[in-house]
Order: sequence, then structure tokens, then C-alpha cells
Amino acid sequence: MKPVILDVDTGLDDACALLLAARHPELDLKAVTCVGGNVGLDAVVRNTLTVLDAAGRPDVPVARGSAVPLIQPVREARHVHGEDGLGDLDWPRSTRPTDPRHAVELLRDVLLEAAASGEPITLIPLAPMTNIALLLRTYPDAAAGLREIVFMGGAAGIGNATASAEFNIWTDPEAAAIVLAAAGELGVPLTMYGLDVFYDVVISLEQARGLEGSQSADLARKLIEKRSERYQADGATIGDGGAVCAVIDPSGLTTQPYPLRVELSGGWSRGRTIVDTRDWSADLTSDPHGQAPTTVRVATAVDGKRYAELWLATVR
Repeated sequence: MKPVILDVDTGLDDACALLLAARHPELDLKAVTCVGGNVGLDAVVRNTLTVLDAAGRPDVPVARGSAVPLIQPVREARHVHGEDGLGDLDWPRSTRPTDPRHAVELLRDVLLEAAASGEPITLIPLAPMTNIALLLRTYPDAAAGLREIVFMGGAAGIGNATASAEFNIWTDPEAAAIVLAAAGELGVPLTMYGLDVFYDVVISLEQARGLEGSQSADLARKLIEKRSERYQADGATIGDGGAVCAVIDPSGLTTQPYPLRVELSGGWSRGRTIVDTRDWSADLTSDPHGQAPTTVRVATAVDGKRYAELWLATVR
């Protein structure tokens, strides 16, 4: 089994990812940490506990993390995920408590234990990376417990929150820049599952309506139906769930190693992930910035049908 931790701002697509991570037999979900993003932190925590209960995993510790980005104001996406962040579904809400530790402390403890046991963990951030930035700068020794970080965020050349920037990076670009820098310094491999592949793992309404017979399947069906309704389509992407698929089945994802930076100061381009695809060293001659110090494996293509079938088989 692959030990994993998810860091989430649970909206509709984070819920798809949580169902997959909680139920797949090859993943050992050690913990889930929450951060403000798609909706406020209280709603994120409530949604996360609710999804894990539906998945039959009340054993997984869930911790509250940062409510706001490092510098800029909170920017939510209720227009996408509903007022409650979970599509305003009529679904029973969890009443169980969270772990008493702050998310950063829970991450530290689980990762240090993993380092001591020699079983490193894959960290899967599916949200603004505020918690992860604080972790790597406050407790850098915890990086010894990381096998890799596979994050949903960014893109090679498109955006959704703005024309230039993807939502998770745009919400806290300073945190993303810190994670890139810290991971490079600490030797933690990074994979970016960005918008270039995000939309390519699609569940049709027909497939979704075949999901029934368990709480997990029923919730999965409702998530796809709600996303389809919001986008007026006959199916919906599992979004962040694709990043979890990539951890389970890496051969379904095509990646290329590229130096990567996050734009922090641009008015139109703030939050953009700048993927350096130059392959001729002379191109750097006139570049006053030089090459980015951290290289990231950037997802460039995905076997969407394969990952869709993986998700369906697991949540069913």
C-alpha cells in the first residue's frame, strides 16, 4: 500500500478525490488536512468529515489548518461549489470532531513517524498550499518523511481563476512559491497535475447514474450530477480526483521535467505558474532571471478514460 496524506479545501472535486483516496485498496490514507479555499475553513472541515464518513472512513484523522492565505484576502469559489461547498446537496452531515492538532502539527507528526519507520508518504495538496508552505518552513525535518508531493494546481499556459492563473495557485501564490523553493532545497520530488490535464478525466451522466448501492456510490453519483448541472453538460470531470489517480496509477500520466516559477507581482499574471520549456541553453544568455532553481514534473497528457474507469470502479 502507498501511504498518502491529502490537503484539501473540500468542494465538489476535492470530494471526488477524497472518495477515491479513502476507498482505494492500494492507498493507506494516513490523514487529511484542511485549508480555506473553495469555501471558508469551517465549511471545508465539515465537508471533509462528511465525505470521509460516506466513504466509511471515520478512522482517518482530519485537522483544521490555515483559514486564510499568507498575504492576500480570502477568495472563495461558492459560485462553482455552492454555498456549503458541497453543491448544497441534501446529504447527512458528519458530527464527529477533528483532530485536536493544527494541520501543520498533524502533518509534522505523521511525516516524522514515517521518516522513523522508513515508509515515506506521498503528500497530495489539492488546495491552496498555505499549510504545506508553513510545514516545510516551520518543520523542515518533516520533509524526511516525504516520498514526493503531487499537487493539483497551476498550468503550463492557461488559467481559470484568471486568464493566467489556476485557482489553487492564484489563491495563495506566495505559499506555492515557498513550497517550490523549499521542496527544491530539501530534495522533495514535485509533480504538478495542472489544468493541462485537469479537464480530461470525465464521468458521463450515464456512468454516474449507474453508481448506487452504498453511501460512497450515492455521494459519487450526486457529485457528478451536480457538477454536470452547474456546467450544463452531460458529464463532469473528477477534477482534483485525477491527481489521486496519478498516485495510484502513475503510468496513466505523461509528465515532462521543467523548471517552474510562480509569478508573484504581475497585475494580470499574478499566480501564474511559469513553465520554462526552453531546450537550448543559449536562450538563457539574455535572461536576467536565469533558470528557475526547482524542476517539477509537469503533467502534459493523461489517459482520461483509464482514470475515469479507475475512479468509477473504486467509488462504486
